[in-house]
Amino acid sequence: MHSGGVNVDDIKEAAKAKTLKVSTIGDFIREQREQAHVSVRQLSKLAGISNPYLSQIERGLRKPSADILQQIAKGLRISAEQLYVKAGILEDRSGGGELVLAILADSTLTERQKSVLVEIYESFRRENESQRSPEEPIAEPPAAAAG
Repeated sequence: MHSGGVNVDDIKEAAKAKTLKVSTIGDFIREQREQAHVSVRQLSKLAGISNPYLSQIERGLRKPSADILQQIAKGLRISAEQLYVKAGILEDRSGGGELVLAILADSTLTERQKSVLVEIYESFRRENESQRSPEEPIAEPPAAAAG
């Protein structure tokens, strides 16, 4: 549809293409790797994962686990939290990230157990945020009963 000489559909398509360009975890990892001037081979060695596997992650053919993302983050010298947020494992928010990172870093838990724990924690946080009014303080002790 044309509006004042501007094709709205073209603008929508361009915005969609731009969003898709860096929307996957693989695209983000590739972008970070290129900014660091590191080859796929170098990063795979630094992260301790195979070159073909890293290539598949970057191309969106494989979905990396939290552990693999942590290894990639170390190789890129960026925060693992950044990768967790981009991968959708962790919500982008101000509080609670330390607990989630501790869960994800625990080598005694399986990937499934980590995922379930993080899901439960996130659901509790969302539930509490939705029940709290904007004016209400985050944590108020109950008033003492007058006797």
